[in-house]
Amino acid sequence: MKILVCGKGGSGKSTVTAMVAKSMAKRGYNVLVVDSDESNFGLHRQLGLGMPEDFTNYLGGKKALGEKMMQAFQKGDPISIFENKWQISDIPKAYAVEKGNIKMMAIGKIHNFGEGCACPMGALAKNLLKNMETTSEEMIFVDTEAGIEHFGRGVEEGCDLVLMILDPSYESVRLSEKIIELVEKAGKPLYFILNRADEIGIQLMKDAVDETHILASIPSSLEVFRAGFAGEELNIELPEIESISDFLVSGISS
Repeated sequence: MKILVCGKGGSGKSTVTAMVAKSMAKRGYNVLVVDSDESNFGLHRQLGLGMPEDFTNYLGGKKALGEKMMQAFQKGDPISIFENKWQISDIPKAYAVEKGNIKMMAIGKIHNFGEGCACPMGALAKNLLKNMETTSEEMIFVDTEAGIEHFGRGVEEGCDLVLMILDPSYESVRLSEKIIELVEKAGKPLYFILNRADEIGIQLMKDAVDETHILASIPSSLEVFRAGFAGEELNIELPEIESISDFLVSGISS
C-alpha cells in the first residue's frame, strides 16, 4: 500500500508520517518513507536516521532531469523516467538510509539560492510512485510539501489513499475543502487526521469538515513537541497512532 500524507504547513505532516511509519515497522512491515518535500530537513531525524542523498542525483541531478522533461514536453511525449517496475529492495543503497525495517529516501532538496523551481522533483516523485510495487508486507508513506502543488504535479496518481493532516486553524479547514475536490478528481480515498487540538479544537474541526472522512484525532502532546523541537527520534507511542495503523492493516488485508 502507498499512502500520501498532505496538509498545510506546520500541521504536523512529518510528525504523523514518522510516527505511523514507526508503528507499522514495529508490526513487522517493511516500510519506505519517501520525503518529497524539497524544504523539509527534519523528517530523517524524527525517524532516527541520517539524511539520504537526493534521489535526483541518481538521474544526473535536477538540471539533467529538467532537461529530460523539457525534451519530452517539446515532443509532446509523456515523461518516462523508469523502464521497469521497482520493489522497495531495488532502491540503490546510496540513495536510501535504513534502520531495522524502515527505509527512507529523499526525492530532492533546494540547496542553493537561485537554483530554480522544484518541478523536476515533482515529476520524479510522480514517476517513482507509479513505478513502485508493494507486497502485502510492505508500506510506502509519502510526506509531501505543504499545500496542494503535488496535486498539480499528479503525485497522488501513484498512491492508494491520501491522508490529510488538519490542525485547528481556518487555513487548514479551507484547504481541506479544496483537497476533497482534488482527491475526488484523482479517484483516491481520503481520510482526515485531526492533529494537535484539545477537546474544543477537535469539536470545532469535526463541525467544520465532513465527519465521514475523519480517521483519527490526535491531541496535543508535550512529549511529542519537545522531541520534535529538539530534532530527536520520535520513540513515542500514542493510542491514536495505533488506531491509524490498525486501519491501514485492515485495508491491506481486505
